[in-house]
Amino acid sequence: MTTKRTLSAEARRERTIEAVVELSAQDDPANITTGAIARHMRVTQGALFRHFPSKDAIWEAVIGWVGERVMQRLDAAATSAEADGPLAALEAMFHAHIAFIVEHPGVPRLMMGQLQHARPTPARRLVRTLLFRYRERVEQLLGQAQATGELRQGLDIEAAATQFIGTIQGLVMQTLMIGNVSHVARQARGAFELYCHGIHAAREVAP
Repeated sequence: MTTKRTLSAEARRERTIEAVVELSAQDDPANITTGAIARHMRVTQGALFRHFPSKDAIWEAVIGWVGERVMQRLDAAATSAEADGPLAALEAMFHAHIAFIVEHPGVPRLMMGQLQHARPTPARRLVRTLLFRYRERVEQLLGQAQATGELRQGLDIEAAATQFIGTIQGLVMQTLMIGNVSHVARQARGAFELYCHGIHAAREVAP
């Protein structure tokens, strides 16, 4: 079994990131101190700062970790469903995002906490960049779906992308209020069906 003594510097950095994500599922990220992170990892604060020059650097690494993994997950899901059309790829993205939240319930708090930050920290800038990339991917798929006739003509793609993101955010907010992460998984399919109802091309009814 690998021990703390044999962990590489990169492994220690990743363990620190995982600790912050785990703690964020239990408490407001604004309340998480370097002391709390060190206690969770059972190391000293000095050991923590051997791998990160500052607390801001820890948060920047955490958001970078989240961004990389969530986009990898969503792109993989979309790619696997592309053969069935762009709307199917969009649905796969939606459910992959929900699954990521269920696996890492601290992530929504982390992201919202950074966006509410009063000063323009590196982590806050990373969150904004991630949201831009995410929205761009959603708009791309919506545009493709409209071009193939899956969506109603004249649909406002920007508004549809906003609603897609808002549907996920609404589910997340309900989960935070209820305190039960499984709620988001149970409601996801119905929420996406309602979303599709508003953007899908009208089907002709046979006489």
